[in-house]
Amino acid sequence: MKKILASLLLLAVSAFALDINSATAEEFVKVKGIGEKKAERIIAYRDEHGKFASVDELKNVKGIGNKIVEIIKSESSDS
Repeated sequence: MKKILASLLLLAVSAFALDINSATAEEFVKVKGIGEKKAERIIAYRDEHGKFASVDELKNVKGIGNKIVEIIKSESSDS
């Protein structure tokens, strides 16, 4: 039973992982520290420069620093 619950928990967590290369503004604003403007900047940067090679590349977006990058890494499927 514990193995089943652990598997279900892992599945649930992976189902809600943030993919920074396909996330919408609505998905980005669910991340602590990211509001509508930062979400729009992330998407504009991605549209202009292409897919992010890593979560750390988000630091190139105005207003995104180490703290937000660490939060995204914990929620990301791209880290």
